[in-house]
Amino acid sequence: MARPARNWFEGAKYHVTSRGVRRSALFFDDKDYQKYLSLLAETMNSYPFRLHAFCLMTNHTHLQIETMETPLSTIMKYLNMKYAKYVNKKYDFSGHVFEKRYGAELLDSPEYEIDVSKYIHLNPVAAGMVSAPEDYRWSSYRAFIYGEKIPLVDPKTLLSYFPDPPSLHYEQYMKASPMDRLFWKEGKVYIGERGKLPCGHR
Repeated sequence: MARPARNWFEGAKYHVTSRGVRRSALFFDDKDYQKYLSLLAETMNSYPFRLHAFCLMTNHTHLQIETMETPLSTIMKYLNMKYAKYVNKKYDFSGHVFEKRYGAELLDSPEYEIDVSKYIHLNPVAAGMVSAPEDYRWSSYRAFIYGEKIPLVDPKTLLSYFPDPPSLHYEQYMKASPMDRLFWKEGKVYIGERGKLPCGHR
């Protein structure tokens, strides 16, 4: 039975996840993480897209992608195929490296984009790997709060939703409770009082 086509259009934004087959590791040492990022750059050069946030976990990856003229399916097929070949050759493995197809959630609002970036950056904390997201090496979080240069990532779009100074407000949002709702004022997003302010434009 044929699989359903992905919903794609130029400018579509996605939260993309790829997992190791049978939840096995995708990365075994620092050079593997570095290789994945170099292949991500190679993919971006061949099939331009914007990367708004990322986190590479031991056995899965999170990418927040905005497509341009190339469908997401083409981008992910190229990236995952290249990395699978690298892993199989380096470790003398055979067969599948990734589990099934990648997962892709369409991000259809600024609120969803902001929420997904928080989820991505908090993944290492939720997994008990670090106590704070800035301590995790293989994510884009430090580009958001410290302005650290990560050539692949452009945090400006997500930070543009926050008032000045955006890095400080983004950091506050990362530390906020799920009960602290977002609200919009003059085109910028703020963190409201616990459970009192509605989420959405007004």
